[in-house]
Amino acid sequence: MPSELIRQVRVLDPTSNTDRVADVLIVDGVIQAVEGHITEVPQDIQVCDRPGLVLGPGLVDLYSHSGEPGFESRETLRSLLQSATAGGFTRVNILPQTTPAIDQSSVVEWVRSHLKGLPQLSTQLSCWGALTVGVEGKQMTELSELAAAEVVGFADGRPLASGMLLRRLLEYAQSLNKPIALWGCNPDLTGSGVVREGLEALRLGLPGTPVMAETMAIASILECIEELRTPVHLMRLSTARGVELVQTAKARGLPITASTTWMHLLLDITAVATYDPSLHLDPPLGNPDDRQALVNGLQAGIIDAIAIDHTPYTYEEKTVAFAESPPGAIGLELALPLLWHHFVESGQWSALELWRSLSTAPAQCLWQTPATVQPNSTAELTLFDPNQTWEITPHTLKSHSINTPWFGRSITGRVVQTWGVGGSERAEG
Repeated sequence: MPSELIRQVRVLDPTSNTDRVADVLIVDGVIQAVEGHITEVPQDIQVCDRPGLVLGPGLVDLYSHSGEPGFESRETLRSLLQSATAGGFTRVNILPQTTPAIDQSSVVEWVRSHLKGLPQLSTQLSCWGALTVGVEGKQMTELSELAAAEVVGFADGRPLASGMLLRRLLEYAQSLNKPIALWGCNPDLTGSGVVREGLEALRLGLPGTPVMAETMAIASILECIEELRTPVHLMRLSTARGVELVQTAKARGLPITASTTWMHLLLDITAVATYDPSLHLDPPLGNPDDRQALVNGLQAGIIDAIAIDHTPYTYEEKTVAFAESPPGAIGLELALPLLWHHFVESGQWSALELWRSLSTAPAQCLWQTPATVQPNSTAELTLFDPNQTWEITPHTLKSHSINTPWFGRSITGRVVQTWGVGGSERAEG
C-alpha cells in the first residue's frame, strides 16, 4: 500500500469529537501522524494537496441488499462493493434476502469464497444471517450455526408477524452475542399501501399505509424486549409516532438502538407528486411531520444512525406504474453528498453530526469498534470533496442499477478516495 500525505485537509473524528484542519500521514495502511503541519516527509510518498477536502472515518452501512446470489442483473457482489467504495463506505452489510436466502452457514461460506475471487477493494462486506428459514417468518433458522459462520448479526429484513416466534427468537439469541435487527411493520395493516396514509395520499390517489402499521409492531417488539432484555436494533424507523415510542423505551432503559434510512430524512410524501417509481419505498416516505420528527430524533440521539438500505432493481422492473413497482432505491454512492448538501451546507447539522451518523454510530449499533482518525490507528478512512459536481448516469454509477430519483441530475459532493481492509481506492473522474 503506498504511503500518502494529505495536506491541510478538514479532519472529522467523531470518536474524539474533533473538527480541525491538519496534515495526515498514512504509511503502510496505518495513520502515522495527524498534525497541524508535517514538515518531515518520508521519501517516495504521494502527496495530496487539495484544499477543501474532508477526511473522516470510513462510512458504515447497517443494511443493504445484494442481487447476487440469485438476481445478478440487479447487482453483483462485485458491483455492490464498487458502489460502496465509490460512496465512501468501508463496511457494508447485506441482508439475507438473496436467492437462496442467507439462512445456512453454507450460503455464508459461498458468499465469503466468492468475495475471495474478486479484486480486493477497500470495502469489507459482511452478511446478516436470516432469523427465519427462507426469510419467510415461519421457522427459526439454526442461529448458532450461523453465528459460528461469523455473520454480522441476525435479521430477516422483513416483518415478523408471529409474536410467539419473535419471543422464541429473542430468548434463543440471548446467548449468541450477536446484534439482532428487527423491522417494526405489521403486514396485515400495511395491506396494499404504497404511500403513508393521510391527506397527501388522497390527493395522489394512491393507497395509504397507516402509521399504526409501524407503531403496533414496534410496541409488540418493545414489550418482548421489556420482559426478556435482549438487545435489539430497530430498523427503518419512518414515523413521528415511532420516534416517540423509541424515545420512551430508551428513557425506560430498554437495550435498543434505532436507525432510519437516508431517503426518509431527505424526502417526504410530497416528492411522490412526480410518481417516480424510485420513490416507492418500504416503509413509504412519511408525511412532512414524520420527516421532521426523524430529523429531530437523529439530532437528539433518539435515532442512533442512518442506514442506506441500498435496494437495486433493473430498469425493466422499475419502469412500471408507481403502485406496481417493487419498493426500493439505490443509495450507496449518493447518500453522503446529498445529505451533506441538504443538512451540513444549510447549517441544520454540523459536519460531525452527519459523519457520526454514517460512520461511528452504525459501527456501534453492530457492536463493532468504530474507525478513528488518530495516530497509530488502521487507516479506515473516507476522503470527500464537498464541492465536486457530477452527473448521475449509468457511466458514473458503479451500481448495475439506476433506480434513484436523482438519475440524470447533477449533484454536488463526491468521494475522492477510501482506505480500508483491502487497501486504498481512488474514485474515477
